[in-house]
Amino acid sequence: MNDFTVLNTDGEARRGRLATKDGIIETPVFMNVATAAAVRGGASSADLKDVGCQVVLCNTYHLAVRPGPELIKTLGGLKRFMNWDGPILTDSGGFQVFSLAKRRKITEEGVSFTSYIDGRELFMGPEESIRVQSALGSTIAMAFDECVANPSPYSYVEKSIDRTTRWLERCVKEHERLDSLGDTINPDQLLFGIGQGGTYDDLRIRHMREIRDLGLPGYAIGGLSVGEDAFVMYRVLDAVCPEMPKDKPRYLMGVGTPANIVEGVYRGVDFFDCVFPLKGAQHGNVYTWEGRRRLLAERYRLDDKPISESCSCPACRSYSRAYIRHLLKADERLGMRLCILHNLYFYNDLMKKIREAIEEGRYEAFYERYRAALSDLAD
Repeated sequence: MNDFTVLNTDGEARRGRLATKDGIIETPVFMNVATAAAVRGGASSADLKDVGCQVVLCNTYHLAVRPGPELIKTLGGLKRFMNWDGPILTDSGGFQVFSLAKRRKITEEGVSFTSYIDGRELFMGPEESIRVQSALGSTIAMAFDECVANPSPYSYVEKSIDRTTRWLERCVKEHERLDSLGDTINPDQLLFGIGQGGTYDDLRIRHMREIRDLGLPGYAIGGLSVGEDAFVMYRVLDAVCPEMPKDKPRYLMGVGTPANIVEGVYRGVDFFDCVFPLKGAQHGNVYTWEGRRRLLAERYRLDDKPISESCSCPACRSYSRAYIRHLLKADERLGMRLCILHNLYFYNDLMKKIREAIEEGRYEAFYERYRAALSDLAD
């Protein structure tokens, strides 16, 4: 089942709805990152529902290394394994290949690398990535690609996108084969292609034009927020978004901050994911409509107000800035958990308000109001 409908537009911003076998996804949407089938910091599937999460993102590479796709398939797939009844997107492992630069070897067949757990030699190519994702039974699978560092030499990026296109064609073929088998957990799994091209507008445009002709259920923009300045990322989005199919979901991978999201929606992006709300929470960095707060700051030591007085998240309903600061200082895990729940609630609430603004034809005003405010530190 794949039925994506653009319900409203406001400039380039789109308010859409993707119907999947595992539920409806209202877009623009932020996917909460559950790398190893769990959100770091002790947030359960019930917690994710409580903070308004629609989609969770799990990682093919990490789950392939531990506990292994066979185990998860035997136990009924990711949804049953992690007790999540909504849509799941699985990343292909391509970004992890990028992050393992010192422990990998890229060939036409795929990528050889060493396990971060026990040092054993591993291999992942397009077919292997798709087989793992099929075993996981995710709602949306991502094609295997190469994510290059920014900046990289033009000649290398050009060769890389050509190889990524060939890998995508192999992913499509293997995905179709697996969907025809009787024991496939989710034969309705959607396969999204990924456009690459580094920071070169012409390569970005060329690659997106090549892969859009494959007629896939959705398309992603990969290889951004990996070293380039934000204004470069926005310039690339300005170049590539008009080349993406208007009737298919658009996913900006690994992005970003609240300000990045507001800018991405302004340019026509529908799907986002990022670890920032989780990593920031580990150090007491929390997002609010007034900007980002650093709860470890001394000025919060006696502050009995919630993280944000306009927030209804589980942390803000019950605890003060002073208490959460104390927990963080004492290295009590509850402090990180409360910050994570707050950040995820804020991100999902941000997406809800973005959808409402587009529906009501006032996203331009929303954009002008919050593009800078969400980048700043609060008092």
